[in-house]
This record gives sequence, C-alpha cells and structure tokens, in this order.
Amino acid sequence: MTFDYAPAPESRAVVDIAPSYGLFIDGEFAPASDGKVFKTVSPSSEEVLSEVAQASTDDVDRAVKAARKAFEKWSALPGAERAKYLFRIARIIQERSRELAVLESLDNGKPIRESRDADLPLVAAHFFYYAGWADKLGHAGYGPDPRPLGVAGQVIPWNFPLLMLAWKIAPALATGNTVVLKPAETTPLSALFFADVCRQAGLPKGVVNIVTGDGSTGAALVAHPDVNKVAFTGSTDVGKAIARTVAGTDKKVTLELGGKAANIVFDDAPIDQAVEGIVNGIFFNQGHVCCAGSRLLVQESVQDELLDALKRRMATLRVGDPLDKNTDIGAINSAEQLARITALADAGEAEGAERWAPSCELPASGYWFAPTLFTGVTQAHRIAREEIFGPVLSVLTFRTPEEAVAKANNTPYGLSAGIWTEKGSRILWMASKLRAGVIWSNTFNKFDPTSPFGGYKESGYGREGGRHGLEAYLNV
Repeated sequence: MTFDYAPAPESRAVVDIAPSYGLFIDGEFAPASDGKVFKTVSPSSEEVLSEVAQASTDDVDRAVKAARKAFEKWSALPGAERAKYLFRIARIIQERSRELAVLESLDNGKPIRESRDADLPLVAAHFFYYAGWADKLGHAGYGPDPRPLGVAGQVIPWNFPLLMLAWKIAPALATGNTVVLKPAETTPLSALFFADVCRQAGLPKGVVNIVTGDGSTGAALVAHPDVNKVAFTGSTDVGKAIARTVAGTDKKVTLELGGKAANIVFDDAPIDQAVEGIVNGIFFNQGHVCCAGSRLLVQESVQDELLDALKRRMATLRVGDPLDKNTDIGAINSAEQLARITALADAGEAEGAERWAPSCELPASGYWFAPTLFTGVTQAHRIAREEIFGPVLSVLTFRTPEEAVAKANNTPYGLSAGIWTEKGSRILWMASKLRAGVIWSNTFNKFDPTSPFGGYKESGYGREGGRHGLEAYLNV
C-alpha cells in the first residue's frame, strides 16, 4: 500500500500584489519618465502578476543623483547609527517573511519550502551580520579608518532575487555607501516589496533606490559616470560586457558569474548521504544556481551502486505547484530559459549521452522540465562544458584522485566544487588542487553570511559575504 501526499498549498492571499509598480527613487514610487511598462509573469501558470515600470536612461540618472545626494549624510552617520537601520530591516524581513516567501515563489517559480526555509532566513541573516560590522570597520583589516566609495550600482539575477539583493545591499549600507539596484526583468516584485521595507524601517530617502527594467536599464546603470562601484551577479557573457564598459574608469567592480561545478564522489563516500548532496546540488531551485553541482564525477568502482541509488531518489522528487509545501522542484523561470535547457539536453542526446528522467506528470501550463541525468558523458560533450542552469546532471567517471582533479578543473569556470569521502587528508589535498572559489566537503550548497563566496576564471572576481565582502565597498 502506498500513500500519496495530499496537496498542502500556501495561501497566496497573505501577500497583496498591486496591479502596477513604479520606480523607487528618493524614497518614493514614481512612473517611468517615458511611461513605458512591462509585465511580470508567474512561471508556474503564465499568469500576469503585475505591470512594472521600465526605467529609461533619464530615470537611472535620477536614481543615481538621489543616491549621490543621500550619500553625504548617510556616510557621515556613525556606524552604530547605520547599524540600527540594518537591524530594523532584518527584523521587518523576519516579521514579513511569509509574505515575501509567497511573493518570491509566485514571481520566480521556486518551491515555497525553499523560499521560506532557505532564502528568507539567509536574507535576514545577511542584514543582521552586516549590521554588526557597521561600527567595527576599523577592525576589519582594511586600515584604521576605511571610507565608503559613494554610489553603488547593483544588478542582480532572477534565480535568488531577494537573497542576491541582501548580498549586495547589506554590505553597501553597512560601509556607508548608497545604492541604485536593478532587479532582473522576470523577477522584480520582491525588490519592490523591499523598497516598502526600507520605508517601514525609516531608511533616509535616497539611500536605496530601485530601478526596474531590462538589460538596457542595467547597461545604463553600469555606464553611469557617477557610479563608483558596480556589483553584478549573472551570466558570464553579460559580466564580460560589464568589464568592457568599466575598463579605463576608476569604478570598483565585483562579478559573480556562471559555473559548472564538479561534485566528486569517491568509493569510500557514504552513498546515501552523497545522493542527498547530489540531489541538493543540482535540483535545488530547479538547477537555477550558479554554483550548482551540474557535473557528477563518480569513482568507477561505485558508479553503478551510486546511480541506482540516485535514480531511486530522483523518482521520489515531486514536480509541481511552487506554493505546495510538498513540492521539491518548481517551475523554470521563463520560456527563454526553458528553451535553452531543452536545447542543451537535446544536444546531449544528439552527441551520444544516455538520457534518463523519472516518470513524472508535468503541469499543463507554465514552464516545466523534469529532473534529468545523463550518463556516458565525456568532457567533449556540450552538456559537460556549458552552463545549463537547469535540473540537468551530467555523470562522468574517474579512477584516481589525480584524474578527478584534472576533470574537475577542465572547465572555463571556477565557482564551486564538492568532495565526498571519509578521508580528511584527501579532502584537504583535493581542496588545495581544485580551482574553485567555494569547496564543500561531504555537503553541498551550504551558505552562511559569515563566509565569503566568489569564483575564479570565467566565474568572475571579488568576494561577497563575510569580512571579505566589505572590501569591495571600501576605499582601501
């Protein structure tokens, strides 16, 4: 006798979504100067959630000027006073976390369990953490009296809209900078909700400004001559374009870009624990994770045992309504991203890899892709080289630790890696050889605001999080 999960939907009535939103500039919402708008759609149903202002170059200029004006007073505040605002923001986020979690799942497509239990606690934790640093900057290792840079232009992606906002805004405010932030075109709502949180916290006008729009809005913000710091998380191609734009200027830049992480399983690894780490590494947030463990490197002697256990586990994953608390895998964020995932998966089959996915019924409307793995993958396959940014796992094998390192490092990216073994000496040896910014041992996708995050090579440069995350916003 088998038991099915009864639906357990979170009510969307807990959050009020306005029919339209303006730009948040100098503490007030206002329409775009040219009146242009775009629609934001729920990826699980293709329902239009709201209409959002499309910021023009003039609007970006207004936002930067508001941030520049606010910078004089904000940067002059004692660190302990700035900390009070960050603490207040963190507490309001905790108090309104249910609203924010539902809004994030509606606009992004991720399961409510993830937005509620992972994203929102981390968002609040980042504001709490950097609030603690605001009056201790002289002890951070960047000189006795480090100074803020000025106006930070920040462009964030659609995979973790609110968490990426926290990663960028919290250290910027703690160090005395003001902010103009552009959220992703497909997920603007939680950033606009955060604007209301800033007003509720009594944050001075102009300290945080939010301009919504497409890539042209982001490009205008990056190129603005009065922006002192550019922070970007997103694709490697856009990151390269930003680097070209700021070349020759005195702007500070941090780039957190793509990844093609190796999750490496040795023959002495605890198989069941490793399987959970593999599933979390590639299927968390539908694989929409820069540091996703999208390449599984498994030692030949345990390949069959591991894959059998992995397929059994994948067969239990529930795909469906993001607001259902039972859902493991939600909707793909957009039709464009679904098309890219589909094209790369088809290329994997065409190049000779063997495709497998559990039997699961996908919803009739929205953007969906079943959790999928490929075996028989070589390093020449596109699915082993290119970032898919979806729930697709490529399985490769190795015989020796040296071969595992060589295969793991055989990528233009260098954001993260995972090592599964009971030998501490092997973990340390592997970690010293892998060219990855974050290396997890016997776990994956664990984040903490006290720990720095960032990559090498085409995964970008600079670090966010921890004490290291302060440096990018200080004149040191």
